[in-house]
Amino acid sequence: MDRNNAWEYRTLVPPREATQKEAGNPEEEMNDLGADDWEFAGTIDYTGGGTKYLLFKRPAGGD
Repeated sequence: MDRNNAWEYRTLVPPREATQKEAGNPEEEMNDLGADDWEFAGTIDYTGGGTKYLLFKRPAGGD
């Protein structure tokens, strides 16, 4: 495998408010990941709607 084109991935569960139906603002966690070179890549959604995970990627070998 060519490591120059390899990615590593990480997921973040969106924070939930008390009702568990409304997502909280993940800005602080996303900024922390960005500071470690993680780039937002998309979402993984529940069947029928709603975001289950926020997906991040960075080149393999990052800190």
